[in-house]
Amino acid sequence: MDNQQKKELQILATKIRMGIIEGTYHAKAGHPGGSLSAADVLAYLYGREMRIDAKNPKMDSRDRFVLSKGHAAPALYSALAYTGFFPSEDLKTLRHIGSYLQGHPNMNTVPGVDMSTGSLGQGISAACGMAKGAKYFGRDINVYTMLGDGEIEEGQVWEAMMFASQYKLDNLCVIIDVNGLQIDGACEDVMSAEPIDEKVAAFGFDKVVIDGNDLDEIETAFEKFHESAKPFAIIMKTVKGKGVSYMENAVGWHGKAPNTEEYEIAMAELNAKLAELEEA
Repeated sequence: MDNQQKKELQILATKIRMGIIEGTYHAKAGHPGGSLSAADVLAYLYGREMRIDAKNPKMDSRDRFVLSKGHAAPALYSALAYTGFFPSEDLKTLRHIGSYLQGHPNMNTVPGVDMSTGSLGQGISAACGMAKGAKYFGRDINVYTMLGDGEIEEGQVWEAMMFASQYKLDNLCVIIDVNGLQIDGACEDVMSAEPIDEKVAAFGFDKVVIDGNDLDEIETAFEKFHESAKPFAIIMKTVKGKGVSYMENAVGWHGKAPNTEEYEIAMAELNAKLAELEEA
């Protein structure tokens, strides 16, 4: 990735963060914290990594993405909007009655959404099924799924990993967003899943641990995924609320929308970041 490509992805990640704030503010509800932490990897996935076509969202040969932590829908919607799947203005209709952009992703209404998710722990199982199906039919399709570190407290996650290893799903990339916080507090206090890297390795995965808010490290992680002959896990340490000063590492922003004053502060910070990147 050259400097220009990196700059473009940084701009996309910043726009994704802006869309998250727009959506949750206008909805007066939603989950900004864990959406903001995932913005950089979503920028890389939709801006560089995945074989997709915004003009043909159901293209048979496309790679698939499953947002297993479905409450981070504002991040996925924003990534889709800013890569051309639907107008970014529609992000302001998040969770509104009659909007196609509801609180969790719906594959039947949202262009670019490959799986309806929201019940934690279940998305990775769907991703395993997609990866197995691609193998069965001899299709060159990669399947990516993102989980939260609170979500992996669900037992079904580990059953899915066992399945992925059993059936040698080297076309499956499991991304775990380790921002350290969940709805009830710090993950280490509620139900620690550490050591996550040792656990996924024990379940038959190749893995890498990275800074999930660093695009260079994200790029290296996906390169290693493509080199692996096993199911692959990217364990990314991130900052919950990344990009908005008062939301960073604050558990209260797991599932709360900004008020007008908070919205204006967040958008001012993100607009300043965007201007800095565009002028660089």
